[in-house]
Amino acid sequence: MGLRRSIATHKFFVVHMVALAAALTAWGGISAVGWGGPAQAAAFKVDKIVVLKSTRRMNLLYRGHVVRTYSIALGFAPKGHKTTAGDGRTPEGRYRIDARNPKSSFTLSLRISYPNATDRAQARRRGVSPGGQIFIHGQPNRLGAAARVVTLPGDWTLGCIAVSNRAIRELWRVVKIGTPIELRA
Repeated sequence: MGLRRSIATHKFFVVHMVALAAALTAWGGISAVGWGGPAQAAAFKVDKIVVLKSTRRMNLLYRGHVVRTYSIALGFAPKGHKTTAGDGRTPEGRYRIDARNPKSSFTLSLRISYPNATDRAQARRRGVSPGGQIFIHGQPNRLGAAARVVTLPGDWTLGCIAVSNRAIRELWRVVKIGTPIELRA
């Protein structure tokens, strides 16, 4: 009798977790910290992005006030400023959003203007490439439909900033080319 009860309990749990995941997907997910629901989906403006690498958070600001906060993943070696192509680090400093890519290998992407003149000069002095093509992007397209409810854990990018697919769609609507982004340790 104990085994049957255990299997029934497991089935009950699985069915309810699938229903919860479906409901969260339909509602818009829970990837943005402090997100108030569908009615607030794009009812705000953004004039600056601040990335806090140590806490894995990205804040969207308008007139100095945080209007949205997202959980993020970073490069696979996140400590310190990106200095060399392939180092797995996410840059630190002040940049701008300088391009949008709707046909990315990830669900949408917003390019960060790394490397800037200072980054290039430092790399040139060391005789290395500073790297580039640093983006804020969603989950890998190869995840398919699972990306609607799955956000890859840990720091897994090559130096980019990854967010949930729901978050990148919201960012896509509110972040304009030229928006300043500050990446802090």
